[in-house]
Amino acid sequence: MDKLIDGKAVAAQTRDTVAQAVSSLIIVPTLAVVLIGEDPASQVYVRNKIKFTEETGMRSVEHRLPATATQTEVLDIVKALNTDAEVDGILVQLPLPDHLDTNAVIAEIDPAKDVDGLTEVSAGRLVLGQPGLRPCTPTGSVILAKTALGDLTGKHCVILGRSILVGKPAALMFLEQNCTVTIAHSRTVDLPAVCRGADILVAAVGRPQMVQSDWVKPGACVIDIGINRVPSLKRPGKFRLVGDVDYKPARKVAGSITPVPGGVGPMTIACLLRNTVLAACDRRGLERPPVLDI
Repeated sequence: MDKLIDGKAVAAQTRDTVAQAVSSLIIVPTLAVVLIGEDPASQVYVRNKIKFTEETGMRSVEHRLPATATQTEVLDIVKALNTDAEVDGILVQLPLPDHLDTNAVIAEIDPAKDVDGLTEVSAGRLVLGQPGLRPCTPTGSVILAKTALGDLTGKHCVILGRSILVGKPAALMFLEQNCTVTIAHSRTVDLPAVCRGADILVAAVGRPQMVQSDWVKPGACVIDIGINRVPSLKRPGKFRLVGDVDYKPARKVAGSITPVPGGVGPMTIACLLRNTVLAACDRRGLERPPVLDI
């Protein structure tokens, strides 16, 4: 049996489910995307988000500002979107230009429209176990793990990385799935041994190919969230993408594993679309479509 967890295929299934949910609603959810600057990667991400938003039957609104945009100009757009009754979700594409205060921009987003799940209110609801909008990448990681393993109850999940954006929310979301969760990091004593104890190993440290095959428990499910640009071995002057896991050797040991690219990445956009539908339902007093349950 192929050990590959195909993130592209699961993301396509998730988008189909989102489209099914949208077709059941009496309203058309709207996602507003704010892009500042000309970062090539951000432009690709935004283009794909807009494309998939419209393919699932939702409406997309785009706001573009130059890289020279001031903090006030960015905040004014976010404030306007907060008060726009037709907008259900607000996504400010990160990273922002260096002169802008990212935390201040995120803090300005109405939590009811926080489809990235990054505001303090969204984080607080996650910690308290209350309904809310969960961060997209951790959500995608949970879905991929469930695709590989089914019910996650009782599984030992090791999260390698403790970032606010991924590691910590991922730990809480796997807890919601009744996993026993360990958060490991650079100060963890005998880190390889801790990782070897995992039924589910989630790598989110941002260090290329840090996780070696002997860190992986035989038969474990490996979710590699890392996306790192490293020099190409075959094309001088070019770069290639690798994860936080040394993929080829680890695949021989793991029971299932996500590739990079093509693993968690596509799920992030799919889960953004899912959040947009959930936000639309919550703020309009509609029942959440059951097909969107995790």
